[in-house]
Amino acid sequence: MSGGKTETSPALPLPPDGSFLVIDKPRGPSSHQVTAWVRDLLGVPKAGHSGTLDPAVSGVLVVGFGKALRLLPLLLDFPKRYVGLVQLHGEVSNEELARVISEFHGEIYQTPPVRSAVRRERRVRRIHRLALLERTGPLALIDVTCESGTYVRTLAVDLGEALGVGAHLAELRRVESNPFTEASAITLAQLSDAVESARQGNRAPWEAVLHPPSDVWKRVPGVVIKDTAVDAIAHGADLAAAGVLKVTMPFRRGAHVALVTRADELVATGRALVDSTQLTSEPHGWVIDAERVFMPQGTYPAGWKKTTGTKTATDGS
Repeated sequence: MSGGKTETSPALPLPPDGSFLVIDKPRGPSSHQVTAWVRDLLGVPKAGHSGTLDPAVSGVLVVGFGKALRLLPLLLDFPKRYVGLVQLHGEVSNEELARVISEFHGEIYQTPPVRSAVRRERRVRRIHRLALLERTGPLALIDVTCESGTYVRTLAVDLGEALGVGAHLAELRRVESNPFTEASAITLAQLSDAVESARQGNRAPWEAVLHPPSDVWKRVPGVVIKDTAVDAIAHGADLAAAGVLKVTMPFRRGAHVALVTRADELVATGRALVDSTQLTSEPHGWVIDAERVFMPQGTYPAGWKKTTGTKTATDGS
């Protein structure tokens, strides 16, 4: 053996705030298997995905690592878009098919299929758009934009029942997991090449495939808070109405929101306890339940005080 130094590749440059990767999942492996492979390739302790795809389904799978992991629940608020091939079990005219497809819009009832990862309870899901792209005999190519958690396989079966001939889903591909589309998706081989290139010192291909956390949190309603409230939120306090400066877009009670500084820095994400219209009409009381904190404590001067064991944000300017 040589007694000289052993050369090692440079460490993979990981963004301090984490990132999202938009993977073009192939048919075959499960979403969990793909995510685990990405985790091991990157050498990170944890990675997660948003929106499970069945092994037989291909397309957009968003994988997060680092601090971006904690933003994955926000992606469940956004719709998903799929292109699916439905095989009809009987003869149906184009006019009848178009008529039935037009009825599957808005809120529908669904029961998850037998082979699903959740309890088989009837639930309501929203179909934002369902369109027929192409028809060749018993095969119908559909384009569906739907609420996260919608079972397109079940939708195909329901279409067949409504037509009176039966149907099943032959193939499915997710083309969009808002705000990410297949145009920005990369294959596992492309990711492997980019990682190896970065470890050899060429960071450009690696950095080109990274999507910053802001690509997600800037898509949800934002609540701009006063500087004096920032450190209280960083210590785990909820947000009181007195700490609100403005909102970036309207929201309803229960919606995910991003708490941001005047300088557009993410402090935390949480759930709205009131509608956005009530923030100004009710200047007192708690308005946002802060769930995940991103701003380090002490980044902003403390503008709060402890009273009887609880943290309270002040209403400074």
